[in-house]
Amino acid sequence: MIHVVATIELKPGCRKAYLDVLLKNVAPVKAEKGCLAYAPTIDTDTDIAVHEKAGDDVVTIIEAWDSVDALKQHFTQPHMLAYREKVKDLFKKISIRVLKPA
Repeated sequence: MIHVVATIELKPGCRKAYLDVLLKNVAPVKAEKGCLAYAPTIDTDTDIAVHEKAGDDVVTIIEAWDSVDALKQHFTQPHMLAYREKVKDLFKKISIRVLKPA
């Protein structure tokens, strides 16, 4: 199993439009072979001293996959290709961290 932390840095003011597209894509992603978890997240307020907020223009997706191969297959799925086309003008940068259990 692997974990993925995907960070999507959006253009200012684009979060609602981005989430409108992303949230429609969650069910198809969760139905993919090898997907164990796929959870879009945004900052929340806390009083925890070490809490660092990413900001209003960042969406973080917490994912779990059976394998790196399953993750690679995810990138090629028709719903992912359509999603990328719909959001291409909304984001500045997308980065992922691929992690394994310690």
